[in-house]
Amino acid sequence: MSKKNLTYKDSGVDIEKGDELVDRIKKMVQKTYGDRVYQGVGGFACLYEQGDRYLAAGTDGIGTKVLLAQQLEIHDTVGIDLVAMCVNDILCTGATPLFFMDYLACGKLDVEASEALVKGVVDGCLQSESALIGGETAEMPGLYSDGEYDMAGFAVGEVKKDKVIDGTKVSEGDTLIGLYSSGFHSNGFSLVRKLIDDKEVELKKGVLTPTKIYWNAVKNLIKDDLLTGMAHITGGGFTNISRINKSFDYKVDQVPSIDELPWFMQDVIERLDTPKEELYTTFNMGIGMVLITNRPEQVKKELESLGEKYLDMGSVAKGEGKVHLNVQGQKVCL
Repeated sequence: MSKKNLTYKDSGVDIEKGDELVDRIKKMVQKTYGDRVYQGVGGFACLYEQGDRYLAAGTDGIGTKVLLAQQLEIHDTVGIDLVAMCVNDILCTGATPLFFMDYLACGKLDVEASEALVKGVVDGCLQSESALIGGETAEMPGLYSDGEYDMAGFAVGEVKKDKVIDGTKVSEGDTLIGLYSSGFHSNGFSLVRKLIDDKEVELKKGVLTPTKIYWNAVKNLIKDDLLTGMAHITGGGFTNISRINKSFDYKVDQVPSIDELPWFMQDVIERLDTPKEELYTTFNMGIGMVLITNRPEQVKKELESLGEKYLDMGSVAKGEGKVHLNVQGQKVCL
């Protein structure tokens, strides 16, 4: 297959418009805040004061990855993606996951497919040690065709006030450590789908690999106060790193090489003829979570004890919220 010069925007997704919407609604939304809102729109998760701790909440969906699940009639993995996208966000505050709720919308209820979808959600909740305490199923013929569905959900966790990770403890010289992704996770699929032929069933199955949930990898690091910042690498790619604290720059000297990526990521990405900036703002490029620490050796020791694959990526520097990548000798600024 010849290389395609496609961007995420070409596939129908405009990240800049999404950012513009957040900027437009932020002041309006803030009118609803009371004194107990510690962190609202703009963070990885919201924080709401509850006595000596905060409740952390995050909401998300699966995106157009569900179209591949529907095409292949493989419905028992995208529920894991749903939980992962929400739970990984609240982990960035230092929160312990508590519970999850989901919402399933469809044209006509398919009991077997829906059961498989919920099984995936249950699997994700088991991986994140959170309870699936409820949800909602809605049949909406006319809005969805038979066989079509979408899912959304939200996760709630808690973090003690003195344990919250909000980026304020980040300092110049702190180390960036990346945790490897399991694949594309659940972002960039409007572009991914344009790069795969209908008959490439095995490739479709590969990209359907569910999002890695990082709770087991980070829970002891959080408990032992070893982290000063965390970034879930989702929509926007590596620009998520600067969301930790925009008072600094982030020097990323090491990123996974193409041949380190899962085979299906390699296959798809090698079909693109686009600038590096596009790749690293659309996909996770092999890193699903970035940790910032001032005690890197202790963090690495814990990760190694768990058999967790990690990458020593770089460091925090003086700056103003830029991410500087070194991709095989090519400098990229995000």
